[in-house]
Amino acid sequence: MTRRYFGTDGIRGQSNLFPMTPDLAMRVGIAVGTIFRRGAHRHRVVIGKDTRLSGYMLENAMVAGFTAAGLDVFLLGPIPTPGVAMLTRSLRADIGVMISASHNPFQDNGIKLFGPDGYKLSDEIEARIEELLDQDLSGQLAKAEDIGRAKRVDGDIYRYIEHAKRTLPRDVTLKGLRVAIDCANGAAYKVAPLALWELGADVVTIGADPNGTNINLDCGSTNPAALQKKVHEVRADIGIALDGDADRVQLVDERGQIVDGDQLMAVIADQWALDGQLKGDGIVATVMSNLGLERYLHGRGLTLQRTKVGDRYVVEHMREHGYNLGGEQSGHIVMSDFGTTGDGLVAALQVLAAVKRLGRPVSEICHRFEPVPQVLKNVRIASGKPLEEPAVAQAIGEAESRLKGRGRLLIRPSGTEPLIRVMAEGDDRAEVEAIVDGLVGVIGAARSAA
Repeated sequence: MTRRYFGTDGIRGQSNLFPMTPDLAMRVGIAVGTIFRRGAHRHRVVIGKDTRLSGYMLENAMVAGFTAAGLDVFLLGPIPTPGVAMLTRSLRADIGVMISASHNPFQDNGIKLFGPDGYKLSDEIEARIEELLDQDLSGQLAKAEDIGRAKRVDGDIYRYIEHAKRTLPRDVTLKGLRVAIDCANGAAYKVAPLALWELGADVVTIGADPNGTNINLDCGSTNPAALQKKVHEVRADIGIALDGDADRVQLVDERGQIVDGDQLMAVIADQWALDGQLKGDGIVATVMSNLGLERYLHGRGLTLQRTKVGDRYVVEHMREHGYNLGGEQSGHIVMSDFGTTGDGLVAALQVLAAVKRLGRPVSEICHRFEPVPQVLKNVRIASGKPLEEPAVAQAIGEAESRLKGRGRLLIRPSGTEPLIRVMAEGDDRAEVEAIVDGLVGVIGAARSAA
């Protein structure tokens, strides 16, 4: 079925343009409220957001929709996405909502939805929501006496702070570590520095002055240059870069080198395997994770299971097959012992625990393998299906044959933007670059012809 509203991570788009309009946000509230309005108890929803200007608009629209459907609304204010997932369960809510476009610029926004168990909704439930969104919803509205109430519960963010702190092993303290953290002017600007400080770290904070339009602007996990500079400037032991909703993380070592999600998963997997904590004898990652990670894990007697892109698919595989660690190269690290979705702060704390226990620099601890050269380029498309063109299919087949046994090729449409992503990796960087450039050219020509 063609999905009109939902992508790989909820509904996302440019604010005040379809589908990110207040009208649709209100309809989402009514539709979701209708589906999760089950049983005779008083129903409730928790809504968190990041710091985008449009968050106020969408938040109010969703409050209107949910209360119209008869649900009470708890407004959390700015809080990381994993905090919403955790509080959905903690407060026994029927649904959780995070208003955020993650690492996208402030002009974009999105709606992420969690079920009462704190997990993102299945494809089947999202399909049911889409069906309702295209129907007349007037028959789903609550009676006047059953309209929901809304209230702000800003203090509940401290529940998440305590939750994050408890994930650090009891024998570990962060005393003696100087930690620089970049909050991306986003959802974690309050909670992350406070949690680190309360755990004993000497904390230097940047990207913690949101103004509605500076989220992810020259900062955060997708723009770590400012953090690299700050690590050098203050001689920090480690830098932590979160994204706009803090469900992903990139680290910077004491030398200013970036540590991506693949290296972080290797560190955590090693530590957990040593402690007897790793379940499934391996981890779950997406097709985007580097071949070097797969080779490293195999050398340690561990496995790497791959899923399609999207942390929700990683989580689904983890749940179905009994794994407790998974994630994405981009820094979504999912640790099911601690939460139901990616958590940048908690992932960073697991690495900090390894740093303290091993007593070695981050540059040594977080360089577990040499990445295989990997090249990723995007082709922007406005319409058409260039991947179905015969010339494109032939070029892809030839590239796959060329890399067979020595690397990987991955071509996929983006689930959140009008892009086709072309990725190849292999031991010969020049060959990989030539393959990607050739495919980008062929796809671009097919796009223009269409």
